[in-house]
Amino acid sequence: MQSRLHDLIALADEPSSEKRRELLRGVTDLFFAGDVHDPVQMGLFDDVMSQLAGEMEEAVKVELAERLSHAPAPPRGLNRALALDSIAVAQPILRGSSSLSEEDLLEVARTRGQDHLRAISQRASVPSAVSDAIVQRGDDDTLGVLLRNEGAVLSREAHEAVVDRAAANPALHEAVIDRHSLPVDLLNEMYFMVEAKLRDRIMEKNADMDPATLEAALNAGRKRVAAQDGALPFDHAQAEHEFHAIKAKGGVSPQALAGMLRAKKTTLFLVALADMADIDFHTARKILERRELDALAVVCRAADFDRALFLTFALLILDPSDDVMGKAKVYGELYGALPRDAALRTIRFWRLRRQSGDGAAA
Repeated sequence: MQSRLHDLIALADEPSSEKRRELLRGVTDLFFAGDVHDPVQMGLFDDVMSQLAGEMEEAVKVELAERLSHAPAPPRGLNRALALDSIAVAQPILRGSSSLSEEDLLEVARTRGQDHLRAISQRASVPSAVSDAIVQRGDDDTLGVLLRNEGAVLSREAHEAVVDRAAANPALHEAVIDRHSLPVDLLNEMYFMVEAKLRDRIMEKNADMDPATLEAALNAGRKRVAAQDGALPFDHAQAEHEFHAIKAKGGVSPQALAGMLRAKKTTLFLVALADMADIDFHTARKILERRELDALAVVCRAADFDRALFLTFALLILDPSDDVMGKAKVYGELYGALPRDAALRTIRFWRLRRQSGDGAAA
């Protein structure tokens, strides 16, 4: 083979582009004809094939890349050069070559465009550092491709960045929710972003979760507490003072909650609901301001309020134009179909900010 390789190298002075294409194919065929090449031979193949490939038009390089993408040990320099070439050339290498190192992939991920990032995102396995680089540089289309690849390893920080990105782009919601490796606390953070059918999937996943996984997820989630949930209402301190005074006189009944809402004492109602459901004020306010009836059902079910009280809240929270009375049966069925243990599992994630705040205060 050594003499044959040198014979082919001797043809390199041939000026004809057609002859040089034939030369490249001849050297490539010779490379694949041998089972194992020693370091000297591999160096010769790399030098000659790299030089010839650099002179070829794209179609020839695409053909070469297709062949090399399946090679267990292709010439390293050539493989890297093809991976950095146009996307037509790079795609088969980026998707299929098992010989690209993590450093090779990082170089492409940090320097090339979205098509290259999407090709890397479709590899059978994507190392964590490479996935992190794609999350940092990729657009939302690229991120969707990466998320749908369970062979892509994402760090905790990358998953958090993905959830933050999804908050601004509903097109990412399903890909995020369906990702098996998404930390469970982040899955539940998605609850307030997504539509009803995806909320149902979150609840189903919570119901299937074992206690050890749940506790681990809660511990991880306590580290991700928003730095600022939004300014408190001007009357928050007064409402807290009033609520504590009511508690000191004998406590607040669920029915008293409805009275607060009916009297339009919104901040007092939220302070009381947060206390009785053991969630933080900001989560309670989010549910009320967005008129999140299914989330309200979870809170009321976890607090063991009866269906009539839940429907009273719904009547008071929703706008009359929403035909609340006409939908009362639907809301009642929604509440009745929600198992309390499922509500309790889900609401544990909504308590993270409250628990983290308590811990910080301690």
